[in-house]
Amino acid sequence: MFLLRLTLGWLFLYAGLVKILDDKWSAAGYLKGAKTFPELYAWLALPQNIGWVNLLNEWGLTLIGVSLILGIMVRFSSIAGIALMLLYYFPALNFPYVGEHAYIVDEHIIYMAAFLVLYAVRAGEYLGVDRYIHFHK
Repeated sequence: MFLLRLTLGWLFLYAGLVKILDDKWSAAGYLKGAKTFPELYAWLALPQNIGWVNLLNEWGLTLIGVSLILGIMVRFSSIAGIALMLLYYFPALNFPYVGEHAYIVDEHIIYMAAFLVLYAVRAGEYLGVDRYIHFHK
Protein backbone atom coordinates (compact mmCIF):
# COMPACT_ATOMS: atom_id res chain seq x y z
CA MET A 1 0.00 0.00 0.00
CA PHE A 2 2.86 2.35 0.76
CA LEU A 3 4.37 1.86 -2.69
CA LEU A 4 1.02 2.36 -4.45
CA ARG A 5 0.36 5.49 -2.41
CA LEU A 6 3.85 6.87 -3.04
CA THR A 7 3.90 6.26 -6.79
CA LEU A 8 0.39 7.57 -7.37
CA GLY A 9 1.24 10.55 -5.19
CA TRP A 10 4.34 11.32 -7.24
CA LEU A 11 2.34 11.04 -10.49
CA PHE A 12 -0.22 13.57 -9.23
CA LEU A 13 2.33 15.90 -7.62
CA TYR A 14 4.37 16.05 -10.81
CA ALA A 15 1.29 16.60 -12.99
CA GLY A 16 0.18 19.48 -10.77
CA LEU A 17 3.59 21.15 -10.50
CA VAL A 18 4.14 21.01 -14.26
CA LYS A 19 0.86 22.86 -14.75
CA ILE A 20 1.56 25.41 -12.01
CA LEU A 21 5.02 26.20 -13.38
CA ASP A 22 3.83 26.61 -16.98
CA ASP A 23 2.13 30.00 -17.15
CA LYS A 24 0.78 29.15 -20.61
CA TRP A 25 -0.98 25.94 -19.48
CA SER A 26 -4.76 25.89 -19.55
CA ALA A 27 -7.41 23.18 -19.41
CA ALA A 28 -9.51 25.10 -21.96
CA GLY A 29 -8.46 23.07 -25.00
CA TYR A 30 -9.18 19.75 -23.31
CA LEU A 31 -12.52 20.99 -22.02
CA LYS A 32 -13.63 22.40 -25.37
CA GLY A 33 -13.02 19.03 -27.05
CA ALA A 34 -15.35 17.11 -24.73
CA LYS A 35 -17.35 14.35 -26.37
CA THR A 36 -19.52 13.52 -23.36
CA PHE A 37 -21.37 16.31 -21.53
CA PRO A 38 -20.00 18.89 -24.01
CA GLU A 39 -22.24 21.66 -22.65
CA LEU A 40 -20.87 21.26 -19.10
CA TYR A 41 -17.27 21.22 -20.25
CA ALA A 42 -17.82 24.15 -22.63
CA TRP A 43 -19.22 26.10 -19.66
CA LEU A 44 -16.14 25.25 -17.58
CA ALA A 45 -13.96 26.51 -20.47
CA LEU A 46 -15.68 29.91 -20.67
CA PRO A 47 -13.34 32.88 -20.05
CA GLN A 48 -15.14 33.75 -16.80
CA ASN A 49 -14.68 30.18 -15.49
CA ILE A 50 -11.37 28.93 -16.84
CA GLY A 51 -9.33 30.81 -14.24
CA TRP A 52 -10.82 29.01 -11.26
CA VAL A 53 -11.03 25.74 -13.21
CA ASN A 54 -7.28 25.91 -13.94
CA LEU A 55 -6.52 26.86 -10.32
CA LEU A 56 -8.54 23.96 -8.91
CA ASN A 57 -7.03 21.56 -11.42
CA GLU A 58 -3.40 22.58 -10.81
CA TRP A 59 -3.64 22.75 -7.04
CA GLY A 60 -5.98 19.78 -6.77
CA LEU A 61 -3.44 17.55 -8.50
CA THR A 62 -0.57 18.99 -6.45
CA LEU A 63 -2.30 18.69 -3.07
CA ILE A 64 -3.58 15.18 -3.79
CA GLY A 65 0.01 14.25 -4.63
CA VAL A 66 1.39 15.77 -1.42
CA SER A 67 -1.33 14.10 0.61
CA LEU A 68 -0.57 10.68 -0.83
CA ILE A 69 3.20 11.02 -0.48
CA LEU A 70 2.96 12.10 3.15
CA GLY A 71 0.08 9.76 3.93
CA ILE A 72 -2.05 12.55 5.39
CA MET A 73 -5.80 12.72 4.82
CA VAL A 74 -5.50 9.93 2.25
CA ARG A 75 -9.16 8.97 2.41
CA PHE A 76 -10.24 12.53 1.62
CA SER A 77 -7.63 12.80 -1.14
CA SER A 78 -8.79 9.51 -2.59
CA ILE A 79 -12.33 10.84 -2.94
CA ALA A 80 -10.99 14.06 -4.46
CA GLY A 81 -8.83 12.03 -6.83
CA ILE A 82 -11.78 9.93 -7.95
CA ALA A 83 -13.84 13.07 -8.60
CA LEU A 84 -11.01 14.65 -10.57
CA MET A 85 -10.46 11.50 -12.62
CA LEU A 86 -14.18 11.37 -13.46
CA LEU A 87 -13.92 14.95 -14.71
CA TYR A 88 -10.91 13.93 -16.84
CA TYR A 89 -12.57 10.75 -18.13
CA PHE A 90 -15.77 12.11 -19.61
CA PRO A 91 -14.32 14.59 -22.13
CA ALA A 92 -12.42 11.75 -23.84
CA LEU A 93 -15.35 9.32 -23.70
CA ASN A 94 -17.16 8.78 -26.97
CA PHE A 95 -18.95 5.70 -25.69
CA PRO A 96 -17.76 2.98 -25.79
CA TYR A 97 -14.39 4.39 -26.90
CA VAL A 98 -12.17 6.51 -24.70
CA GLY A 99 -9.70 8.46 -26.75
CA GLU A 100 -8.07 6.67 -29.65
CA HIS A 101 -6.72 3.60 -27.88
CA ALA A 102 -9.19 2.49 -25.22
CA TYR A 103 -12.51 0.69 -25.03
CA ILE A 104 -14.50 1.85 -21.96
CA VAL A 105 -11.50 1.55 -19.62
CA ASP A 106 -8.59 3.98 -19.84
CA GLU A 107 -5.94 5.17 -17.39
CA HIS A 108 -8.45 7.37 -15.54
CA ILE A 109 -10.52 4.30 -14.61
CA ILE A 110 -7.34 2.57 -13.41
CA TYR A 111 -6.45 5.60 -11.27
CA MET A 112 -9.97 5.59 -9.81
CA ALA A 113 -9.60 1.91 -8.93
CA ALA A 114 -6.26 2.64 -7.24
CA PHE A 115 -7.85 5.48 -5.27
CA LEU A 116 -10.65 3.13 -4.19
CA VAL A 117 -8.08 0.67 -2.88
CA LEU A 118 -6.20 3.41 -1.02
CA TYR A 119 -9.48 4.61 0.49
CA ALA A 120 -10.68 1.13 1.47
CA VAL A 121 -7.50 0.02 3.21
CA ARG A 122 -6.80 3.35 4.91
CA ALA A 123 -3.49 3.54 3.09
CA GLY A 124 -2.37 6.65 4.96
CA GLU A 125 -1.85 4.47 8.01
CA TYR A 126 0.91 2.51 6.18
CA LEU A 127 4.04 4.56 6.89
CA GLY A 128 2.04 7.76 6.75
CA VAL A 129 0.89 10.60 8.97
CA ASP A 130 -2.64 9.17 9.10
CA ARG A 131 -1.21 6.49 11.38
CA TYR A 132 -0.79 9.12 14.10
CA ILE A 133 -3.60 11.55 13.32
CA HIS A 134 -7.04 10.03 12.84
CA PHE A 135 -9.07 12.35 10.63
CA HIS A 136 -11.75 9.74 10.09
CA LYS A 137 -13.02 9.72 13.68
